[in-house]
Amino acid sequence: MDVLCFGQVTADVVVNWTEEIPEKGKSEFVKRIQLHNGGCACNTAIDLAKIGISVAIVGRVGKDAFGDYLLSLMKSVGVETRGLQRDEEVNTSSTIVLVDKDGERRFLHYSGANARLRGDELDLEMLKEAKIFHLAPIYLLPGLDRNSAAQLLKKAKEMGVMTCLDTAWDATNQWLDLVEPSLYYTDVFLPSFDEAKMISKRDSPSDVAEFFLSYGIKIVGLKMSEKGCYIRTKDREIYVPAFEVGAVDTTGAGDAFVAGFLTGLVKGWDLEFIGKFANAVGACCITKSGASQGVRSLEKTLEFMKNLRVLKVTS
Repeated sequence: MDVLCFGQVTADVVVNWTEEIPEKGKSEFVKRIQLHNGGCACNTAIDLAKIGISVAIVGRVGKDAFGDYLLSLMKSVGVETRGLQRDEEVNTSSTIVLVDKDGERRFLHYSGANARLRGDELDLEMLKEAKIFHLAPIYLLPGLDRNSAAQLLKKAKEMGVMTCLDTAWDATNQWLDLVEPSLYYTDVFLPSFDEAKMISKRDSPSDVAEFFLSYGIKIVGLKMSEKGCYIRTKDREIYVPAFEVGAVDTTGAGDAFVAGFLTGLVKGWDLEFIGKFANAVGACCITKSGASQGVRSLEKTLEFMKNLRVLKVTS
């Protein structure tokens, strides 16, 4: 197994709307309503499988229609699901994703089974099989406190498994307090730039990266949306501009970037090319509605990169 993903598994009900909220008791037509996979761990696992990387997932869903859908979908693309637990007491986590005409999103989220995921549900035998352990997103897993999340990453490192951590927006405003113990056991940190700024209380990509490198993190990769990504190690500083594509739906773009980044680590590619490939996977993602529908195989993504232009950013 190349990658073991641990964390959030969610059903996304994606609504493409026209920004007209109906009055009470009235209805409004929308462009479409679709059911897709969601949740950082689930999205990244599915994306990795579609790219062609061997991947397993540890998470929790309910014994309901959403849970059936997600389990079936993950199996269909090749994700190993023996670590996916079925909760008999609560429903599968779900999110209503409102996508406006510009592809930007608003979310209505129900935590459901994700809130009951605990660190002791990780099968250590599965962990031993992995090259990379990816935990995502630390801020949307209320069953993991600051110490239990850190212990999962610590166990992985003690087994010689590379560790990777992704975040999310922290609605509870804990930021550094919650994530700090985990940073000491993280090899690769892949937050969005906005989230990283909130954690570090710093403003520039270089200052933000320096903050996280001080914890012993080996690679910091900041997702910077239309500005591409910024990658920093102890010895290298790399800015990789984004590719120019028409955005249909930006849902899952960050998780697709992570899948591309992890693919590069598994393949042993140079960091600059890893950044380019990760940007390309993210670019593929936003060409279709849903978190993973636009993601392509390794070969098709590499071919896609040849035909893309770099997005020019002036500020």
